Amino acid sequence: MNRRDIFVAAALGTGGLVLTGGKQAHAQTEGSRLARVLSAGRLRVGTTGDFNPMSFRDTATNSYAGYDIEAMTQLAADLEVEIEWVVAEWATITAGIAADRYDIFSGASMNVARARVAAFSMPYTEAGTVPLSLSANADRFGSWEAINQPGVRVAVSMGTVFEEQARAHFPEATIQAVQSPATGFQEVLSNRADVTITSNVEGGTLVQRFPDLRILVPGSEMRNRRPFAYVVAQNDPTWLNFINTWVTLRRTDGFFAGLNQRWLGQS
Repeated sequence: MNRRDIFVAAALGTGGLVLTGGKQAHAQTEGSRLARVLSAGRLRVGTTGDFNPMSFRDTATNSYAGYDIEAMTQLAADLEVEIEWVVAEWATITAGIAADRYDIFSGASMNVARARVAAFSMPYTEAGTVPLSLSANADRFGSWEAINQPGVRVAVSMGTVFEEQARAHFPEATIQAVQSPATGFQEVLSNRADVTITSNVEGGTLVQRFPDLRILVPGSEMRNRRPFAYVVAQNDPTWLNFINTWVTLRRTDGFFAGLNQRWLGQS
């Protein structure tokens, strides 16, 4: 039994039936996008390429890179098919699915508006708010409670959701709302502030760009969490079930934990 048949069998609940070469599994998938992908030998993946570090264009190679790109490349490998990247836009994610421009969107935060017209897989990771400081101060500010102390300076961009969150999470600290083009992380790097907060997605990019910065809490302690999932068509339960099964198996074997650590700086 090869890896692709293992994933298909798990998704369909066919167990050992795929030992005959996958014919029974193929019969059950007929008419679904899973059957079309396997038959065509190609997985069409919609992605925006503008969401570092999840999906972005590597200017040096003019190719896609990032967390979601690596995950979708692995999905295609597990299906034993080629991958085709389809340029997508955030405003038309669900329209692209409905118009059959791609088989799956490379990953998006779950919300009710999108769920009304497309299906979400089970979550593969979560976005959330994390605090950042200089690596030299990591021990001093190693928890949310340690930051919420008189005299601690927390810098955030004025008028953003992170300003609102900072005032809610750190009522005892001093909140420094800075105006654009200044940013919270620049205030920390220049020692004009002790801590800033941002999403773990941006945080993962920042700690790669600036080695002096450190995310202060593990991923399990993020706040204001929101799940990320894959977007597929609503009317194809076989395809959705396959993607859910793939996510479950890959989460279990540590694949997504590795991506979280490598791209988002989460332990």
